[in-house]
Amino acid sequence: MTDTPDFDLNDFLPYRLNAAASRISRAFADRYREEFGISIPEWRVLAHLHQSGDVSVRDIEARVDMEKSKVSRAASRLEAAGYITKAVNTVDRRLLVLRLTPEGKALVARVLPVAMAFQAEMRARLGPLVEGLEAGLNALLDTKG
Repeated sequence: MTDTPDFDLNDFLPYRLNAAASRISRAFADRYREEFGISIPEWRVLAHLHQSGDVSVRDIEARVDMEKSKVSRAASRLEAAGYITKAVNTVDRRLLVLRLTPEGKALVARVLPVAMAFQAEMRARLGPLVEGLEAGLNALLDTKG
């Protein structure tokens, strides 16, 4: 007899949430990788810049929950491709400010319809369960409580 409680990883909510998020992220990446030639970290950087405007790597790291090194590498690839620029922050010279270029804005404008269509498919797949899922996610992601 063992003193450890019964544990089924497949019933462990953090595991299931992570597995679902990874699977969905990869499925969405399959849609944009071939057509637009960007990776998951690059998409996240582009989407964040589109939503938030000029920001630092540190801001993106905190917002998209990605390691600083991944954000930095993605930003370097996007800069080399001409989609973003980097500049030294005038307030804090230790930080780099990232900004979408006109080419980056055009790329985001082409990827967003793919993102919106993917989201619509996910919502349709969930049907009436989507409202409960969104309420649950809001509760889990609420940093105030």
